[in-house]
Amino acid sequence: MKVIVLSDIHANITAFDAVLADAGEFDAVWSLGDIVGYGPDPNECVERIRQLPNLISLSGNHDQAVLNRIELADFNDEARFAVVWTSSVLKKENYAFLAAQPDLQSMIDYDFTLAHASPRHHTWEYILDTQTAKANFQYFITSYCLVGHTHLPILFRQLVINHVQMETPKSNQWIQLNGRVIINPGSVGQPRDHNPLASYIILDVLERKIQFRRVAYDIASVQKRMFRVGLPERHILRLSNGF
Repeated sequence: MKVIVLSDIHANITAFDAVLADAGEFDAVWSLGDIVGYGPDPNECVERIRQLPNLISLSGNHDQAVLNRIELADFNDEARFAVVWTSSVLKKENYAFLAAQPDLQSMIDYDFTLAHASPRHHTWEYILDTQTAKANFQYFITSYCLVGHTHLPILFRQLVINHVQMETPKSNQWIQLNGRVIINPGSVGQPRDHNPLASYIILDVLERKIQFRRVAYDIASVQKRMFRVGLPERHILRLSNGF
């Protein structure tokens, strides 16, 4: 069973479509949240993801902000501007789709837990270091946990109860999963690891292995659309350097 694991599309349909084209044929899609926010294509991205087969989709903090479930004061000025703009253009049916998504999903049959930010704090926590990862292993019972939110492709292996190893994976190489692992596929629409290429994971559920993928897309066209609708310049420029 081939699963495409996505996170943090952030209303970037050009990057999203490039990822889907790169993935080829697949059996299911697991999306870890933040379909909207920052980017110029919220309706297009929600409509595209709704069409995908065997979809599991979570709610991220930007999705929840658009739904008025999170205080806008929790966001910086630029992110808050993008949330307000997104709310003003989002179609009712796409709003309803976002509103129906959970922020945590346990896939016991597949031995995976899915969360936007972390299994401990589903919406806001950033798993960026081994100490935070170590604390989170006690909050899920499956062997593997998929998270997004940080926009960084990374994985954390629990080698023994009190020792966690952080790995920055290479692209296009299969990685065997064993033991207990927290995995972040990075961001489709706004990478922040100093690499502007869209990031996602191919997961072979039966073989218990993953492959991190990076995909080039037409960044300039996205920036032009962002500029045209008046989105913050900082978000426009950061697409070019992936940070």
